[in-house]
Amino acid sequence: MEFYDATRIARLTAILTSLQSGKLVTANQLAAKFSVSVRTIYRDMKTLELAGVPVYIEEGKGYSLMEGYKLPPVMFTENEANALITAAHLVNKTRDTSLVNEYSTAIDKIRAVLRLGTKEKALLLSQRIAISPAFTGSISSDSLTQIQAALTGFKVLKITYQNGDTEDLTEREIEPFGLYYSLEENWLVIAFCRLRNDFRMFRLDRITSLTSTGKTFSPHEMTLASYLEQRQKNYTNP
Repeated sequence: MEFYDATRIARLTAILTSLQSGKLVTANQLAAKFSVSVRTIYRDMKTLELAGVPVYIEEGKGYSLMEGYKLPPVMFTENEANALITAAHLVNKTRDTSLVNEYSTAIDKIRAVLRLGTKEKALLLSQRIAISPAFTGSISSDSLTQIQAALTGFKVLKITYQNGDTEDLTEREIEPFGLYYSLEENWLVIAFCRLRNDFRMFRLDRITSLTSTGKTFSPHEMTLASYLEQRQKNYTNP
């Protein structure tokens, strides 16, 4: 009988999680990720197949799971649970109610699947974390999750936006591209503004109304990093 140590079991679980993403992953990528040899990854894949996991191999491209196969619920380690509980305190201080509500629901589901010992420790940790009063927690928007869905689905949004200086309102159609959290604890959406025919940053607390147009747009080729880099250059070299 083959002996399985805790490290290998953890690696096999992590490999399954990687395969569940739906993307093809190569043996070289997995070997680099887990700091093991490619031969070890081959053995791990064989072990998963023998255990009844339907691993699909696309010759010359990589591994994936057979379509339709679902993994059992993931069990979180104590450190993973602690990280999520800590993040919950930060999220609860954010200034967007939609994010707070969705994360609260997610955390409740996570707590439900924790082992009893880990659940008790997570509860204790939750009671021993406090956030500085500098984070006022003042709620100022309720549209972040809707914008997130439009961003990943390439959906055009129609917004009414309030100018920060004049308080004038303008209606715009925007193509959400990225999200940015400022030092003032404000969420901003980076989007291509069809009114201005250029990329703009919009503070969520100044969006007075938001609706989906039902229209889609083609993904923009630039990356978020390149946009922010160019914006920094423009700011330092006006």
